[in-house]
Amino acid sequence: MEAAIRRALPIGAAAAAASAAGLAAWSVWFEPRRVVVRRVTLELPRWPARWDGFRIALVSDLHAGSPHVDLDRVERVVEIAQSLKPDLVALLGDYVDDSSVMGTEMPAEAVAVLLGRLRAPLGTVAVLGNHDWAVDGDRIRGALRDAGIRVLENEAVAVHDDLWVAGLADPYHREVDVEAALEAVPDGAPALLFSHDPDLFSRVPERVALTLSGHTHGGQLAVPGLRAAWTPSRFGERYAGGHVVEGGRHLFIGRGVGTSRLPIRLGAPPEVVLLELRPG
Repeated sequence: MEAAIRRALPIGAAAAAASAAGLAAWSVWFEPRRVVVRRVTLELPRWPARWDGFRIALVSDLHAGSPHVDLDRVERVVEIAQSLKPDLVALLGDYVDDSSVMGTEMPAEAVAVLLGRLRAPLGTVAVLGNHDWAVDGDRIRGALRDAGIRVLENEAVAVHDDLWVAGLADPYHREVDVEAALEAVPDGAPALLFSHDPDLFSRVPERVALTLSGHTHGGQLAVPGLRAAWTPSRFGERYAGGHVVEGGRHLFIGRGVGTSRLPIRLGAPPEVVLLELRPG
């Protein structure tokens, strides 16, 4: 019996080493290079029947310049989002990133040109994220606007006669003003709110039908016991990703495309989201 146990130990150790190597390869190479499409239907109490079935393509956290996101990858993400035939495209920040390990500098103008290919009946609306401002927020905002994309910061725009989109500033680098962002929205009009950082959700009033965010990457390393430490939020895993309802208010957080800090993803594959909105 003892001899059998001694023979089994090296085999078990080899199997564990092989599993660890496979997991490392998946998280460093394969999963960060995937792009999945997540289709989600949300029933919202403040969404009007006249907009039943409204479709939003959500793209966040490209982090172009990080090891897995070059211009070809950005182009592929644009093609995927376009193929979903949305009514509106939501771009939720962190378009370029020059701080990632093994990353390279990426021209904001080149990324913006590709994003400018997105077409939807009600257009493309964007907010900036913390990495955008860390690189050069004014340059990135200008590049997106030159590409025909509406970029909002503490302001709102009517994308239709009776449908509004508001956008918040990034709290890491700018002053957030929720009241200013919603000031132009008429009472009773359906409103979507874009906020790169979901931690601002606690400040969003009930009049907003849906808040859309990115930033947290699904935790990026979505392993129990580790995800909270990898989620850039003062609320831990609470806003790691997906649909959140608090006090009757609705938030959806996309997992994004690129990586931040280290070029790894595990259990949180890159995604483009298609939301279908229904009256609740």
